Amino acid sequence: MPLHLNSPLLDSEPLSQASHRRIRLKLDILQAPGSFKIRGIGLACESYARQGKQRFIASSGGNAGIAVAYAGRRLGIPAVVVVPQSTPEPARERIRQQGATLIVHGAAWHEANALAQSLLTDTDAFIHPFDDPLLWQGHASLIDELAACSAAPDAIVLSVGGGGLYSGVVEGLRRNGWDKVAIIAAETAGADSFARAIAAGERIALDAITSVATSLGARQVCEQAFQLSRQHPTRPAVVSDAAALQACERFLDDHRMLVEPACGAALALPYDNAQVLQDYQDIVLIVCGGVILPLNAPGSQSPHNDRG
Repeated sequence: MPLHLNSPLLDSEPLSQASHRRIRLKLDILQAPGSFKIRGIGLACESYARQGKQRFIASSGGNAGIAVAYAGRRLGIPAVVVVPQSTPEPARERIRQQGATLIVHGAAWHEANALAQSLLTDTDAFIHPFDDPLLWQGHASLIDELAACSAAPDAIVLSVGGGGLYSGVVEGLRRNGWDKVAIIAAETAGADSFARAIAAGERIALDAITSVATSLGARQVCEQAFQLSRQHPTRPAVVSDAAALQACERFLDDHRMLVEPACGAALALPYDNAQVLQDYQDIVLIVCGGVILPLNAPGSQSPHNDRG
């Protein structure tokens, strides 16, 4: 039995009204570790457990680490998670609560990742947060579930960080014969390595992550995501931090669910009836979830910031 659940698909009246088109929500915020990450990470951890690996080692900005810690606890295998200093304390605490060993190292994810790699022994499995075919295979289950209950939508809206979710969704669309379904890839300005790579025609590395959406903070998307963007109909969309934060707050009011700014980047597109949506009438938006929440985030002036 997989470690993830089959998440609900919900018609969103508020988002449909705001965007003047049908918006349905794939609610992966309801996964036990709080995000879609458990789909691919769960599959990877189960695969490595069958190979006899005795410890999971992971690097993460937060959500992937929580998923690894959760998978390790469920499978009875110790986990070590290395996060950068930018990972907020609530995310760190969730990793600890799952029984994993937490190491905080470096200012950004790539520095945490280097330390995690240095810890590996022959009996360990390294669980990458986004760049692993096992992850893409697991994330593709999102589309399998959608195809089991729905005709193909016109487009999928999702957020992009390192490109793992995007790569998995493309794999899922292909294996369900939905190759023509477009993907609208949302990022925040200052964490927009995917949009910049598409514009430049080559993978580029950001000098730094300057967005509040720290879980989108891969300075460079994985090679798989970049190559797939040249093959699959894909439209990048970059929103401001303020738009992502406002979308989080509106989503909380409309659906009583609190998501992080990384997810708010995708939600901002229908809330603002963004031009990138204009060619599509039936859209599924992946509510990827996350635990790095926007309360009291820099730049947010909402009166809801004191919500507990």
